[in-house]
Amino acid sequence: MNLDEYITFDPQVCGGRPCIRGMRIRVADVLQMLGHGAEISEVLADFPDLTEADIRACLLFAARRTDFERLAA
Repeated sequence: MNLDEYITFDPQVCGGRPCIRGMRIRVADVLQMLGHGAEISEVLADFPDLTEADIRACLLFAARRTDFERLAA
């Protein structure tokens, strides 16, 4: 999956925070809904402009952002 097709950064939209396809739907909003137990169908109902691929892109984006190596002293 090419995240550049789904996750965008624009200083004029939501202060440059990661959004979905240039819309004012932040990746963080989708992730928080899922984290609080919302089903994908609920997220899609709340944001009808989203697709399942958008939600998968949010999850992949978060996974890649948290995949860092911690160096121990």
